[in-house]
Amino acid sequence: MSEGGEGNRAYGHKAFKRSKSHFADRITADGQDGWPVESGRYRLVVSRACPWASRALVARRLLGLEDALSLAVVDPIQDDRSWRFTLDPGGRDPVLGIRYLSEAYDRRETGYPGGVSVPAIVDVPSGALVTNDFQQITLDLATQWTELHRPGAPDLYPPELRDEIDTVTAEVYQDVNNGVYRAGFATNQEEYEAACAGVFRRLELLAQRLAGQRYLVGDTITEADIRLFTTLVRFDAVYHGHFKCNLWKLVENPVLWAYARDLYQTPGFGDTVDFDHIKRHYYQVHTGINPTGIVPLGPETSGWLTPHHREELGGRPFGEGTAPGPVRDGEEVPPQGRA
Repeated sequence: MSEGGEGNRAYGHKAFKRSKSHFADRITADGQDGWPVESGRYRLVVSRACPWASRALVARRLLGLEDALSLAVVDPIQDDRSWRFTLDPGGRDPVLGIRYLSEAYDRRETGYPGGVSVPAIVDVPSGALVTNDFQQITLDLATQWTELHRPGAPDLYPPELRDEIDTVTAEVYQDVNNGVYRAGFATNQEEYEAACAGVFRRLELLAQRLAGQRYLVGDTITEADIRLFTTLVRFDAVYHGHFKCNLWKLVENPVLWAYARDLYQTPGFGDTVDFDHIKRHYYQVHTGINPTGIVPLGPETSGWLTPHHREELGGRPFGEGTAPGPVRDGEEVPPQGRA
């Protein structure tokens, strides 16, 4: 795992450590880094398998940025050149005209020695990578792209709640988002047990927090919920077995399972999730953990659509706004990937 999101760097025999994003330019309303917000100029490249990229998928849907920021979805299976556009006709992205995301990295920095990761935002006119800063991308979509938001878009990072959101997301990142990877790629028993215990300790605390409130911070969906959801939706499918985070399953925790179902059934969340891509990526790409490459048949996913009753806690999913409309034509998750 490299450069924050899902990449192709080999896993060594040291403790797992996620590096910071190398390309951390920002696309802002004032263009302070040389990249101004501009409708149609940029292309968001994601893998539906990747939890870090999935944050950007959810935020883009909730904010209604489909017309302003086009979308490229890579094959969930990487080769030695990392993410590839083999899902597109001719194996090329139809907008960028490239076969591999690494080509956009090379146009930004020739011979860049790091890994190629998603999410990535590419400048369409130059074909060069702008940013792979997965932590900042969604915050900027929420706060810098406001002129291009759909009418009724929710405020995912309200100013009055930012300190609390930042605190919660930092804890979730350390112990849950990244914790499952530290457990999964641990190279000794002590390292694994510490990471795994940390994952479930934080999940228990989150369950206590969510027992009496519908969302993590405030009474609406925020960035904090997006960041937790993308790990929870992968938990039973890959982290429980593949990463050995198996003290209990998500479906065995009544609060977190109901919370995750609530979000999954909210437009903008579940309609971006592809369980097929998720399972094939983790089980086929991580050969050090799963050398056979066999992808398990389970778990059964229909439970994601069962009643959750979280609406009884109140809350306003979109605040003063409204739900996003239907998924854009051509961006639907194929039937085999849906619950």
